[in-house]
Amino acid sequence: MKKVYCNRMRELREDRDKMQKEIAAVLGILQQTYARYESGEREIPIRHLFILAKYYKVSTDYILGLVKRKEK
Repeated sequence: MKKVYCNRMRELREDRDKMQKEIAAVLGILQQTYARYESGEREIPIRHLFILAKYYKVSTDYILGLVKRKEK
């Protein structure tokens, strides 16, 4: 079963017209690794979750699917 955060990560990226390669660069990882986060093949480390929340200006709870709306 695909985790909620996988969909949220993809939605956040696509809403900002970003490519996986661009977000991977923000995280300091390879595009393939980021693609595995979005596909659910690999769980995202907490440190990367924090970086994404700050980058997208949303809460970690939003990315994880614990809240329905984007919160800063």
